[in-house]
Amino acid sequence: MKRDHRMREDLSDMPDWLKKKHCPHKAKYLSGKKICPPPITGKETLSALIDDTFLAYNSARLKEGCRLFTEKMLGRDVTVGMSLAGALTPAGLGSAAVVPLINAGFVDWIVATGANMYHDMHFAFNVHPRVGTHLANDADLRKNDVVRIYDVFLSYSDSLMGTDEILRNILRGPDFQKEMGTGEFYYLLGRYMNEWEKKTKQKNVSVLAAAYRAGVPVYTSSPGDSTIGMNIAGVELEGNKLRINPSIDVNETTAIVLEAKRSGGKSGVFLIGGGSPKNFMLQTEPQIQEVLRIKEVGHDFFFQITDARPDTGGLSGATPHEAVSWGKIDPEMLPDALVCYLDATVALPLIVHYALAQHKKRPLKKLYFRREEYLKKLVREYFAHNK
Repeated sequence: MKRDHRMREDLSDMPDWLKKKHCPHKAKYLSGKKICPPPITGKETLSALIDDTFLAYNSARLKEGCRLFTEKMLGRDVTVGMSLAGALTPAGLGSAAVVPLINAGFVDWIVATGANMYHDMHFAFNVHPRVGTHLANDADLRKNDVVRIYDVFLSYSDSLMGTDEILRNILRGPDFQKEMGTGEFYYLLGRYMNEWEKKTKQKNVSVLAAAYRAGVPVYTSSPGDSTIGMNIAGVELEGNKLRINPSIDVNETTAIVLEAKRSGGKSGVFLIGGGSPKNFMLQTEPQIQEVLRIKEVGHDFFFQITDARPDTGGLSGATPHEAVSWGKIDPEMLPDALVCYLDATVALPLIVHYALAQHKKRPLKKLYFRREEYLKKLVREYFAHNK
């Protein structure tokens, strides 16, 4: 007897146990968008491609992140902090992605590794990294004055030693002969990068130059852990008076976050990678609550791009749910906390394109010029809670 494979129109031939099964929430669980994307034609905009075909797994998380960033984090009342870990600037993501975000007013303050800011200077000095290969013979590269960051090549003498030479001459200038935080340090350095962009007839190639023009403060949580820090240490041997004080950065970043909340607005963090920059950005809330004993509840928005696993205990892979236990994220805002497990060199350009296509520019907050004002408010509230 042939079996009828046509779609059943009723439940008459369903087994009794299935017909009697009680499924009160089935309709709720199956209420999501039908997965039946239109065929890709090659004529779609990138935004439409993301909205219509990124429907599952990490593509769906990326779409959710694009919408979270564009529809919620870019509200006028949200102060957006961005952390940068990993070798992003030598891969070109500084000029391609971070600079456009700064220019559009989509990023208000930044925490980056010193290495990212060091390699950013190559672009201003017009000694750009080059496309290479990860299959190169590294001993031969060393013999031929070339250094490698996976498949990115740089000239040892031009990109590295040349940048070092210019940087040390800058550091010997009178503006740098004092104690300061990295926020002030990078602003002063950004002024020089802005001039170097003009000198080399380039435009919008340096993160530091763009941040300088936009008044976006840039911080590094571990300033000694980079070639910038190495050069600062080098000129100190000559008697240079420059000293980087990390406590200044801790207090300034904390003041930025507290002001974002106390002014009736919200705080959002956009984390590219993990590591020290991620923690330095998130620790602003424990600093407020745990150390300064000021009542607060955590950041409002959390969007991280990472390939780090959470089960190894490392901070890079720590989830926003774990961050709630530390007071870093407002538990009431967990629906607006998202982790996308993707390579940042793939995800970040897509997110930036989506945001620029979907959202108009925001007015620049120019937080660099409000640091002292915010710090005074932080001090007043600290003493009000600790009499």
